[in-house]
Amino acid sequence: MNILILGSGGREHAFAWKIAQSPLCDTLFMAPGNAGTAGVATNLSISYNDFDSIANAVIENNVELVIVGPEEPLVNGVVDYFNAREDLSKVRIIGPDKAGAQLEGSKDFSKQFMQKYGIPTAASRTFTAEELEVGLEYLENQSLPIVLKADGLAAGKGVIIAEKHSDATEALREMLLDGKFGKAGNKVVVEQFLKGIELSVFVLTDGEHYKILPEAKDYKRIGENDTGLNTGGMGAVSPVVFADTNFIRKVEEKVVKPTLYGLQTEGIKYVGFIFIGLMNIKGEPYVIEYNVRMGDPETEVVIPRIQSDFAMLMASTAKGTLQDFDLQISPQVAVTTVVVSGGYPEDYEKGKVISGTEKVDDVHVFHAGTTFNANAEVVTNGGRVMALTGLANSLENAVHKSQRAAQAVQYEGKYFRHDIGVDLIRYND
Repeated sequence: MNILILGSGGREHAFAWKIAQSPLCDTLFMAPGNAGTAGVATNLSISYNDFDSIANAVIENNVELVIVGPEEPLVNGVVDYFNAREDLSKVRIIGPDKAGAQLEGSKDFSKQFMQKYGIPTAASRTFTAEELEVGLEYLENQSLPIVLKADGLAAGKGVIIAEKHSDATEALREMLLDGKFGKAGNKVVVEQFLKGIELSVFVLTDGEHYKILPEAKDYKRIGENDTGLNTGGMGAVSPVVFADTNFIRKVEEKVVKPTLYGLQTEGIKYVGFIFIGLMNIKGEPYVIEYNVRMGDPETEVVIPRIQSDFAMLMASTAKGTLQDFDLQISPQVAVTTVVVSGGYPEDYEKGKVISGTEKVDDVHVFHAGTTFNANAEVVTNGGRVMALTGLANSLENAVHKSQRAAQAVQYEGKYFRHDIGVDLIRYND
């Protein structure tokens, strides 16, 4: 079949790399893709939010399966758009509709959903600009630190952890009155801070059945030892040493099953990925957030560990036959280090020529923010530029492979963290 992947990041390059290996895939298209996906697929210069152009490309290229990478088109209703068009009725699409996408599109919706279906999560309350005074009073009576989250999509940056009451009240004012996160901050969820170890569990569902994919731990802060500003993710590791069989069983019983039951009870036909951001608190799982797609850069460590045919896995999900699929996972450890542009996650320059990837051996190079310049050279085109994934029989070796590759890639202003996975080596010890 012909397959189209929507997106342009490292997650989508990882999908494309894996799907291109499948005998089920005839021609693979990306919209818009990047310099890396151009090596395994045909890039179409179409924005993933331009639904009309996507539909035209699907019809012109006889695409039978569409996989939606990022959250934005899902929250904007790309699945509903496809379902509403008769000429697209035979095209299968991986991703939830607008109702399901609220799990990520609205933090307030997801918190209410968790409370309704008894899914363990932090205590919280939601406030609007009209309720600012009530919110400020509420903050004064909360223990510290306290978490403030913009209700809507904020590119992974709409979360503030305040260590002082004065910082919390200032943040609430900035979000509700000054539009710090734009429309995303029209509502703010104020949440109890959970102290534990963070990880992500990924579920794939066809609306009825599900498979739990490999878990991962990502590294959000720009600085080593988790310091500095939040980013879209500076690296990731899979598997996660503290997520043993017993813990994953608890996640399945206390989180995965009630989540899917809740979606079905709400009448939401959810087909696609559910990313469950968790905190492990003394061996018990608590949900921090849902995302309605795979994580990035977690995908870059999850996909290389999936040994099964990924195109067949996607087709099985789309057809509703996921229960029959034999999902095989490699026991190897995957570590990815993300190289970023100087200045990220704040202002950074684009168009820096990238070299050194030819020196990278035995490591998966997943492009994120890359494109071609007028001279057909690969150049930087985003904050996160590449994710370099090492696969090995031990965490130490996987870290070494990934870090060595991050050293080899060169461009002006390159930065990466040198401590990805190191905390888990220490945890092992």
